[in-house]
Amino acid sequence: MITAQNVNHLKLSPHMPGNSSVEAKKRRVERGVGDQQLTMRVFLALILTRIPPGTWLLSLDRTNWEYGESPMNLLVLGVVIDGYTIPLVWDALDHTGNSDTHTRMWLVSQLLRVFLASRWRGLVADREFIGAEWFRFLRRSGIKRAVRVKKNTQLDGLRASEWFDDIAPGQYRCLAEKACVFGEVMQVVATRSPAGDLVLIATDFNVWDTVVLYRRRWSVECTFSSLKSRGFDLERTGMSDPQALERVFGFVVLAWLNCLQIGVWRSQHKPIKTLKHGRKAISLPAYGAQYLIDALRWGHETLPTLLFLLTQPISPLGQGKSRVVGY
Repeated sequence: MITAQNVNHLKLSPHMPGNSSVEAKKRRVERGVGDQQLTMRVFLALILTRIPPGTWLLSLDRTNWEYGESPMNLLVLGVVIDGYTIPLVWDALDHTGNSDTHTRMWLVSQLLRVFLASRWRGLVADREFIGAEWFRFLRRSGIKRAVRVKKNTQLDGLRASEWFDDIAPGQYRCLAEKACVFGEVMQVVATRSPAGDLVLIATDFNVWDTVVLYRRRWSVECTFSSLKSRGFDLERTGMSDPQALERVFGFVVLAWLNCLQIGVWRSQHKPIKTLKHGRKAISLPAYGAQYLIDALRWGHETLPTLLFLLTQPISPLGQGKSRVVGY
Protein backbone atom coordinates (compact mmCIF):
# COMPACT_ATOMS: atom_id res chain seq x y z
CA MET A 1 0.00 0.00 0.00
CA ILE A 2 2.91 2.34 0.74
CA THR A 3 4.57 1.74 -2.61
CA ALA A 4 1.28 1.75 -4.52
CA GLN A 5 -0.03 4.88 -2.72
CA ASN A 6 -3.50 3.48 -3.39
CA VAL A 7 -6.21 1.30 -1.83
CA ASN A 8 -7.73 -0.08 -5.04
CA HIS A 9 -7.20 -3.84 -5.25
CA LEU A 10 -6.13 -3.76 -8.89
CA LYS A 11 -3.58 -1.06 -8.08
CA LEU A 12 -2.28 -2.93 -5.04
CA SER A 13 -1.92 -6.36 -6.63
CA PRO A 14 1.20 -5.70 -8.79
CA HIS A 15 3.03 -4.49 -5.67
CA MET A 16 2.55 -7.76 -3.79
CA PRO A 17 5.77 -9.84 -3.51
CA GLY A 18 6.20 -13.26 -5.11
CA ASN A 19 5.88 -14.86 -8.53
CA SER A 20 2.14 -15.50 -8.38
CA SER A 21 -0.14 -14.20 -11.10
CA VAL A 22 -1.69 -10.76 -10.74
CA GLU A 23 -5.08 -12.44 -10.26
CA ALA A 24 -3.73 -14.58 -7.41
CA LYS A 25 -2.19 -11.52 -5.78
CA LYS A 26 -5.48 -9.69 -6.08
CA ARG A 27 -7.19 -12.55 -4.22
CA ARG A 28 -4.53 -12.27 -1.49
CA VAL A 29 -5.34 -8.58 -1.12
CA GLU A 30 -9.04 -9.36 -0.91
CA ARG A 31 -8.48 -12.03 1.75
CA GLY A 32 -6.35 -9.65 3.80
CA VAL A 33 -8.89 -6.85 3.70
CA GLY A 34 -11.70 -9.31 4.38
CA ASP A 35 -10.05 -10.88 7.46
CA GLN A 36 -12.61 -10.37 10.23
CA GLN A 37 -9.96 -10.91 12.91
CA LEU A 38 -8.58 -7.46 12.03
CA THR A 39 -10.81 -5.46 14.32
CA MET A 40 -10.35 -1.84 15.36
CA ARG A 41 -8.76 -3.05 18.60
CA VAL A 42 -5.99 -4.77 16.64
CA PHE A 43 -5.23 -1.60 14.70
CA LEU A 44 -5.42 0.47 17.90
CA ALA A 45 -2.89 -1.78 19.65
CA LEU A 46 -0.46 -1.37 16.75
CA ILE A 47 -0.91 2.40 16.56
CA LEU A 48 -0.55 2.97 20.31
CA THR A 49 2.97 1.51 20.24
CA ARG A 50 3.92 4.52 18.10
CA ILE A 51 2.46 7.20 20.39
CA PRO A 52 5.10 8.76 22.68
CA PRO A 53 4.48 8.87 26.44
CA GLY A 54 2.97 11.98 27.99
CA THR A 55 -0.30 13.86 27.62
CA TRP A 56 -1.71 14.65 24.19
CA LEU A 57 -4.51 16.65 22.63
CA LEU A 58 -7.29 14.56 21.04
CA SER A 59 -9.39 15.65 18.08
CA LEU A 60 -12.77 14.32 16.97
CA ASP A 61 -14.13 14.78 13.46
CA ARG A 62 -15.91 13.07 10.61
CA THR A 63 -14.91 12.47 7.01
CA ASN A 64 -17.30 11.44 4.26
CA TRP A 65 -17.34 10.90 0.52
CA GLU A 66 -19.27 8.96 -2.10
CA TYR A 67 -18.17 5.99 -4.19
CA GLY A 68 -20.66 5.67 -7.01
CA GLU A 69 -24.01 5.72 -5.25
CA SER A 70 -22.58 4.44 -1.94
CA PRO A 71 -22.02 7.05 0.80
CA MET A 72 -18.94 6.58 2.99
CA ASN A 73 -19.05 8.16 6.44
CA LEU A 74 -16.34 7.72 9.10
CA LEU A 75 -16.23 9.13 12.62
CA VAL A 76 -12.59 9.44 13.69
CA LEU A 77 -10.93 10.18 17.05
CA GLY A 78 -7.19 10.70 17.10
CA VAL A 79 -4.17 12.27 18.78
CA VAL A 80 -2.62 15.50 17.48
CA ILE A 81 1.13 15.27 16.77
CA ASP A 82 3.25 17.42 14.44
CA GLY A 83 0.35 19.16 12.75
CA TYR A 84 -1.54 15.94 12.00
CA THR A 85 -4.19 13.95 13.84
CA ILE A 86 -3.14 10.31 14.07
CA PRO A 87 -6.40 8.28 14.06
CA LEU A 88 -6.68 5.94 17.03
CA VAL A 89 -10.29 4.74 16.87
CA TRP A 90 -12.99 5.12 14.23
CA ASP A 91 -16.48 4.01 13.37
CA ALA A 92 -18.03 3.61 9.92
CA LEU A 93 -21.50 5.12 10.17
CA ASP A 94 -24.28 3.33 8.31
CA HIS A 95 -25.94 6.60 7.35
CA THR A 96 -25.11 9.97 5.88
CA GLY A 97 -24.88 13.14 7.94
CA ASN A 98 -23.83 13.81 11.52
CA SER A 99 -22.96 11.24 14.13
CA ASP A 100 -25.23 10.76 17.15
CA THR A 101 -24.29 11.26 20.80
CA HIS A 102 -24.22 7.58 21.73
CA THR A 103 -21.85 6.72 18.86
CA ARG A 104 -19.44 9.44 20.02
CA MET A 105 -19.67 8.22 23.61
CA TRP A 106 -19.01 4.64 22.51
CA LEU A 107 -15.96 5.69 20.50
CA VAL A 108 -14.47 7.68 23.37
CA SER A 109 -15.17 4.80 25.76
CA GLN A 110 -13.29 2.37 23.51
CA LEU A 111 -10.21 4.59 23.61
CA LEU A 112 -10.42 5.28 27.35
CA ARG A 113 -9.94 1.57 28.01
CA VAL A 114 -6.34 1.74 26.85
CA PHE A 115 -5.56 5.47 26.60
CA LEU A 116 -6.53 6.72 30.05
CA ALA A 117 -8.06 10.15 30.63
CA SER A 118 -4.89 11.18 32.48
CA ARG A 119 -3.11 11.13 29.10
CA TRP A 120 -5.69 13.39 27.45
CA ARG A 121 -4.60 17.03 27.33
CA GLY A 122 -8.17 17.63 26.26
CA LEU A 123 -10.56 17.18 23.34
CA VAL A 124 -11.19 19.64 20.51
CA ALA A 125 -14.14 19.32 18.16
CA ASP A 126 -16.27 21.37 15.78
CA ARG A 127 -19.92 22.47 15.99
CA GLU A 128 -21.28 19.04 15.05
CA PHE A 129 -20.20 17.64 18.41
CA ILE A 130 -22.41 19.43 20.92
CA GLY A 131 -25.21 18.49 23.29
CA ALA A 132 -26.00 18.21 27.00
CA GLU A 133 -25.54 14.45 27.31
CA TRP A 134 -22.28 14.57 25.34
CA PHE A 135 -20.79 17.46 27.34
CA ARG A 136 -21.80 15.78 30.61
CA PHE A 137 -20.24 12.48 29.52
CA LEU A 138 -16.89 14.15 28.76
CA ARG A 139 -16.81 15.89 32.16
CA ARG A 140 -17.64 12.69 34.02
CA SER A 141 -14.92 10.90 32.03
CA GLY A 142 -12.35 13.46 33.21
CA ILE A 143 -11.80 14.95 29.74
CA LYS A 144 -11.33 18.70 29.32
CA ARG A 145 -13.30 20.20 26.43
CA ALA A 146 -12.74 22.88 23.81
CA VAL A 147 -15.72 22.54 21.48
CA ARG A 148 -17.03 25.10 19.04
CA VAL A 149 -20.70 25.94 19.55
CA LYS A 150 -23.26 27.54 17.28
CA LYS A 151 -24.14 31.23 17.31
CA ASN A 152 -27.69 30.54 18.51
CA THR A 153 -26.51 28.65 21.62
CA GLN A 154 -28.21 30.05 24.72
CA LEU A 155 -25.87 31.59 27.31
CA ASP A 156 -27.64 32.89 30.41
CA GLY A 157 -30.79 33.73 28.48
CA LEU A 158 -29.12 35.34 25.44
CA ARG A 159 -27.96 33.96 22.13
CA ALA A 160 -24.18 33.50 22.15
CA SER A 161 -23.83 35.85 19.18
CA GLU A 162 -25.43 38.67 21.16
CA TRP A 163 -22.68 38.56 23.78
CA PHE A 164 -19.93 38.98 21.18
CA ASP A 165 -21.61 40.76 18.29
CA ASP A 166 -19.12 43.65 18.26
CA ILE A 167 -15.93 41.58 18.34
CA ALA A 168 -13.51 42.38 15.50
CA PRO A 169 -11.43 39.93 13.41
CA GLY A 170 -8.32 38.87 15.28
CA GLN A 171 -9.68 39.83 18.70
CA TYR A 172 -10.22 37.30 21.49
CA ARG A 173 -12.71 37.72 24.28
CA CYS A 174 -14.42 35.68 26.96
CA LEU A 175 -17.36 36.11 29.30
CA ALA A 176 -16.70 37.84 32.62
CA GLU A 177 -17.96 34.69 34.35
CA LYS A 178 -18.56 31.14 33.28
CA ALA A 179 -21.95 30.34 31.80
CA CYS A 180 -24.22 27.32 31.57
CA VAL A 181 -23.57 25.70 28.17
CA PHE A 182 -25.76 22.66 27.42
CA GLY A 183 -26.18 22.16 31.16
CA GLU A 184 -22.45 22.43 31.90
CA VAL A 185 -20.70 25.36 33.58
CA MET A 186 -18.00 26.40 31.11
CA GLN A 187 -16.12 29.42 29.88
CA VAL A 188 -16.93 30.72 26.39
CA VAL A 189 -14.10 32.16 24.29
CA ALA A 190 -14.91 34.13 21.14
CA THR A 191 -13.02 35.45 18.15
CA ARG A 192 -13.84 36.43 14.61
CA SER A 193 -12.12 34.88 11.61
CA PRO A 194 -10.56 37.02 8.85
CA ALA A 195 -13.61 36.09 6.74
CA GLY A 196 -15.89 37.62 9.38
CA ASP A 197 -17.28 34.39 10.88
CA LEU A 198 -17.92 34.45 14.61
CA VAL A 199 -16.11 31.55 16.34
CA LEU A 200 -17.45 30.57 19.77
CA ILE A 201 -15.70 27.90 21.82
CA ALA A 202 -17.10 26.33 24.99
CA THR A 203 -14.05 25.38 27.01
CA ASP A 204 -12.53 24.14 30.26
CA PHE A 205 -9.24 25.93 29.48
CA ASN A 206 -8.18 29.54 29.91
CA VAL A 207 -8.47 31.96 27.00
CA TRP A 208 -4.98 31.60 25.58
CA ASP A 209 -4.83 27.81 25.94
CA THR A 210 -8.22 27.57 24.26
CA VAL A 211 -7.05 29.62 21.29
CA VAL A 212 -3.84 27.61 20.89
CA LEU A 213 -5.47 24.22 21.31
CA TYR A 214 -8.50 24.87 19.12
CA ARG A 215 -6.29 26.03 16.26
CA ARG A 216 -4.78 22.54 16.27
CA ARG A 217 -8.18 21.06 15.43
CA TRP A 218 -7.40 21.81 11.80
CA SER A 219 -4.76 19.06 11.95
CA VAL A 220 -7.45 16.44 11.39
CA GLU A 221 -8.30 18.02 8.03
CA CYS A 222 -4.62 17.72 7.04
CA THR A 223 -4.77 14.04 7.95
CA PHE A 224 -7.93 13.37 5.96
CA SER A 225 -6.42 15.14 2.95
CA SER A 226 -3.24 13.05 3.03
CA LEU A 227 -5.22 9.83 3.47
CA LYS A 228 -7.37 10.67 0.47
CA SER A 229 -6.51 12.42 -2.79
CA ARG A 230 -3.13 13.76 -1.64
CA GLY A 231 -1.89 10.43 -0.39
CA PHE A 232 -3.45 6.98 -0.49
CA ASP A 233 -6.54 7.78 -2.54
CA LEU A 234 -8.84 6.35 0.13
CA GLU A 235 -11.85 7.54 -1.84
CA ARG A 236 -11.10 4.88 -4.46
CA THR A 237 -12.07 2.04 -2.13
CA GLY A 238 -15.25 0.29 -3.14
CA MET A 239 -15.80 -1.14 0.35
CA SER A 240 -19.30 -0.02 1.28
CA ASP A 241 -19.77 -2.58 4.06
CA PRO A 242 -19.06 -0.71 7.35
CA GLN A 243 -16.78 -3.41 8.82
CA ALA A 244 -14.82 -3.77 5.59
CA LEU A 245 -14.47 0.01 5.32
CA GLU A 246 -13.13 0.14 8.89
CA ARG A 247 -10.49 -2.48 8.05
CA VAL A 248 -9.41 -0.64 4.90
CA PHE A 249 -9.17 2.56 6.90
CA GLY A 250 -7.02 0.77 9.47
CA PHE A 251 -4.58 -0.42 6.79
CA VAL A 252 -4.40 3.07 5.31
CA VAL A 253 -3.76 4.66 8.72
CA LEU A 254 -0.89 2.25 9.42
CA ALA A 255 0.68 2.88 6.00
CA TRP A 256 0.23 6.65 6.37
CA LEU A 257 1.65 6.62 9.91
CA ASN A 258 4.80 4.90 8.62
CA CYS A 259 5.24 7.64 6.04
CA LEU A 260 4.59 10.37 8.60
CA GLN A 261 7.11 8.89 11.02
CA ILE A 262 9.83 8.65 8.38
CA GLY A 263 8.95 12.18 7.26
CA VAL A 264 9.35 13.51 10.81
CA TRP A 265 12.66 11.70 11.26
CA ARG A 266 13.97 12.78 7.87
CA SER A 267 12.99 16.43 8.45
CA GLN A 268 14.91 16.38 11.74
CA HIS A 269 18.05 15.57 9.77
CA LYS A 270 17.28 17.34 6.51
CA PRO A 271 14.60 20.02 6.99
CA ILE A 272 11.96 20.53 4.32
CA LYS A 273 12.52 23.65 2.25
CA THR A 274 10.22 26.60 2.86
CA LEU A 275 8.98 28.27 -0.34
CA LYS A 276 8.66 32.01 -0.94
CA HIS A 277 5.00 32.07 0.09
CA GLY A 278 5.98 30.66 3.49
CA ARG A 279 4.64 27.13 3.05
CA LYS A 280 6.67 23.95 3.09
CA ALA A 281 7.60 22.49 -0.28
CA ILE A 282 6.16 19.11 0.68
CA SER A 283 4.12 17.64 3.53
CA LEU A 284 5.70 15.41 6.19
CA PRO A 285 3.86 12.22 5.06
CA ALA A 286 4.81 12.82 1.41
CA TYR A 287 8.42 13.60 2.43
CA GLY A 288 8.59 10.33 4.32
CA ALA A 289 6.84 8.38 1.57
CA GLN A 290 9.46 9.46 -0.98
CA TYR A 291 12.29 8.12 1.12
CA LEU A 292 10.53 4.97 2.34
CA ILE A 293 9.24 3.93 -1.09
CA ASP A 294 12.70 4.38 -2.58
CA ALA A 295 14.24 2.25 0.18
CA LEU A 296 11.58 -0.48 -0.15
CA ARG A 297 11.79 -0.62 -3.93
CA TRP A 298 15.56 -0.69 -4.27
CA GLY A 299 16.55 -2.37 -1.01
CA HIS A 300 18.75 0.46 0.22
CA GLU A 301 21.19 -0.30 3.00
CA THR A 302 19.21 2.03 5.26
CA LEU A 303 16.09 -0.17 5.01
CA PRO A 304 16.78 -2.34 8.11
CA THR A 305 17.29 0.74 10.28
CA LEU A 306 14.20 2.40 8.81
CA LEU A 307 12.14 -0.67 9.63
CA PHE A 308 13.52 -0.64 13.17
CA LEU A 309 12.59 3.03 13.47
CA LEU A 310 9.01 2.09 12.59
CA THR A 311 8.83 -0.14 15.67
CA GLN A 312 9.55 2.84 17.95
CA PRO A 313 7.33 5.70 19.14
CA ILE A 314 7.32 8.68 16.81
CA SER A 315 9.80 11.41 17.79
CA PRO A 316 7.86 14.67 17.45
CA LEU A 317 9.58 17.68 15.91
CA GLY A 318 11.10 19.96 18.50
CA GLN A 319 11.94 17.10 20.87
CA GLY A 320 15.42 16.47 19.60
CA LYS A 321 16.77 14.39 16.76
CA SER A 322 16.14 10.70 16.72
CA ARG A 323 19.20 8.59 17.54
CA VAL A 324 17.82 5.46 15.97
CA VAL A 325 19.42 5.92 12.56
CA GLY A 326 21.88 8.29 10.95
CA TYR A 327 21.18 10.18 7.80
